[in-house]
Amino acid sequence: MSGLFVTVEGIDGTGKSTQVRRLAAALRAEGREVVETLEPGGTALGRALRELLLHTDGPVDARAEALLYAADRAQHVARVIDPALAAGAVVLCDRYLDSSIAYQGAGRSLSADEIRGLSLWATGGRLPDLTVLLDLPVAEAGVRRARKGEAPDRLEREDGAFHERVRRAFLDLADAEPERFLVVDARQSADRIAARALDRVHALHPASDAAHGVSGGR
Repeated sequence: MSGLFVTVEGIDGTGKSTQVRRLAAALRAEGREVVETLEPGGTALGRALRELLLHTDGPVDARAEALLYAADRAQHVARVIDPALAAGAVVLCDRYLDSSIAYQGAGRSLSADEIRGLSLWATGGRLPDLTVLLDLPVAEAGVRRARKGEAPDRLEREDGAFHERVRRAFLDLADAEPERFLVVDARQSADRIAARALDRVHALHPASDAAHGVSGGR
């Protein structure tokens, strides 16, 4: 049995990393093989690209930025995501293709179709089976980021209008593909959000079937 590819999306500050960890813990408790990863930075090459993308001083051309994200994604799929799925694992990824469409497309005002096409070419057409979109008003997401006390990266420093465009783009993507997306109000408790995500994973990939289909650990 093939694995399941789940991505968690949303603007910065919505709790994506928390939900990836919670979902991974719940699935491992069921005896499933789980791979947690992220973009950019899910491979050795990706970690170098992440530093360039998020912490470079000075302006970065929008098309150069999009190409760097696509390069990270190509390596990530080839070296991490596809092998894990072939082994029957559940892959949980903090950001993927939809982030590029939202941030480099709507955020940078590039063509969403071109960004999507670039990522699909880079990944050989790999799309998630499920995308959990954590939705939160931009102002509230900013407050949450500030509470963490971490220095903002290059994208987090963009103005409110940028993040509003990104949020709207994510919601438009979900409207266009309702069968793939689970949109969750990120103002709910972390437990409630995690339960909804786990329910959808169970519907797509029942625990009993997964137990028969996975061999070995990772």
